[in-house]
Amino acid sequence: MSIDPVAHEALQSLFIGLAFAGLLASAFELFTAQRVDFELLRSGGLAAVASVPVVVFCAPFLILRNTARSRRGEGRPFMFVMLAGMVASIWSIASGRVVLDLLHLVGT
Repeated sequence: MSIDPVAHEALQSLFIGLAFAGLLASAFELFTAQRVDFELLRSGGLAAVASVPVVVFCAPFLILRNTARSRRGEGRPFMFVMLAGMVASIWSIASGRVVLDLLHLVGT
């Protein structure tokens, strides 16, 4: 049984996107001693502009983390959690594709 090359590429992009999002969020927390969050964009000025790439690539991780937190704390319905997971997966595929293309461009 073999997997379709298009499906293989999509799964690879999904996994790389999620892994890169978690890695970038952890590295941000390590170097700045604060958690990455969508609130970084509200800080204003140069800090907000500089945080855009971080938030864009960490978004799948942030969506899943915030959704898991709200599910436990606020009791959000399952359909909300499922929809958030789908959005995070699609975003992860897109960001994973960008990461894989950049790696291909660099020659790794």
